[in-house]
Amino acid sequence: MASHPHTPVSRLLRLCLHALLAGLLALVAARSTEDAEVLVAVGAMAAVYAAGVLTPAVRPRTRAGAAWLGALCAVWLVLLAVSPDALWVAFPLYFLQLHLLPQRWGLPAVAATAGAAIVSFLFHGEQVTPGTFIGPPLGAAVAVATVLGYDALYRESERRRELIEELVSTRAELAEAERAAGTLAERERLAREIHDTLAQGLSSIQLLLRAAERALAPDDPARTHVEQARAAAQDNLAEARRFVRALTPPGLERASLPGALERLCASTPGPAVQFGVSGTPVELPTPYEVALLRIAQSALANTVQHAAAGRAEITLSFMDTSVALDVVDDGKGFDPGRERPSGTGGFGLPAMRSRARSLGGTLSVESAPGQGTAVAITLPLPVREGSAR
Repeated sequence: MASHPHTPVSRLLRLCLHALLAGLLALVAARSTEDAEVLVAVGAMAAVYAAGVLTPAVRPRTRAGAAWLGALCAVWLVLLAVSPDALWVAFPLYFLQLHLLPQRWGLPAVAATAGAAIVSFLFHGEQVTPGTFIGPPLGAAVAVATVLGYDALYRESERRRELIEELVSTRAELAEAERAAGTLAERERLAREIHDTLAQGLSSIQLLLRAAERALAPDDPARTHVEQARAAAQDNLAEARRFVRALTPPGLERASLPGALERLCASTPGPAVQFGVSGTPVELPTPYEVALLRIAQSALANTVQHAAAGRAEITLSFMDTSVALDVVDDGKGFDPGRERPSGTGGFGLPAMRSRARSLGGTLSVESAPGQGTAVAITLPLPVREGSAR
């Protein structure tokens, strides 16, 4: 009776079933030691049972299992015809029928076995007592209750095991997501630090050296050193910018900010998200592009998770002295005056507002219950080198 991998409890129950059937057959043989027919029938039933136990093909709800059970019950009926003591072998047969047959066949088989046990008792002319009619059905009821109860406990155990596996898997995914988010945040911080300190300092040095170069006479010996210093500053500035580009978020590595925002809108699940550009696009520093992309991701994440919106729209606007990003949805809205700091540190309004302030910009939120939400961020455009000169 091979089956799926068993738990220690199920293995113990199988051993108890083997012992019960062997003990009952031994009892029948001991009470009829002088009756050759009974001994032959007992030996035949023991042999058939052992063959099924040792055959891997005998499994629950299979043809091999049903055929073996049919053969075992047929031998038991023969034994029942020659010995009234075979009545008690019906009890382990109940468990086998409930285990090997589908429930719609197992229950009728148990009822038929109990009926056969009662009929055999009457057939052998034994003294009829209330126990004659109560014993077999009572044993059948106990077997049915035991098997169904064990199946219910096993299914509940399997559900809990699957839930635990799912929780462990989810926990691992969350840990991986947190590590990835931490890595991206550190990359953004390094890119911002390099851009705001090292790159800006080298740019200023290059401008000062260019001014000094123009102030020197063409034949001045110091002009060569100034030119070399300016070239070195220019090379280092280019290297610093390459570092900044290498630390750029994946969405901005091979595309501009409008392209990254358009892909974000197309890949966002849930509401239909449209993207538009207003004004003439200009090249933005990497920290600006990173901030605008992250804020768009945060706002869309809030829309998907909390707004229950049907549609949303992102608009990137380039103006003379600033760049603006607007995220609007038609969701259920909320009261902006009751906003709370984000527990995740990445997708809350306070985190978006802090990111905007770090670049000298502002973030505003307009919303009301049942009237959708509009998030707008405005960043002042940095002064270009030509304008500075």
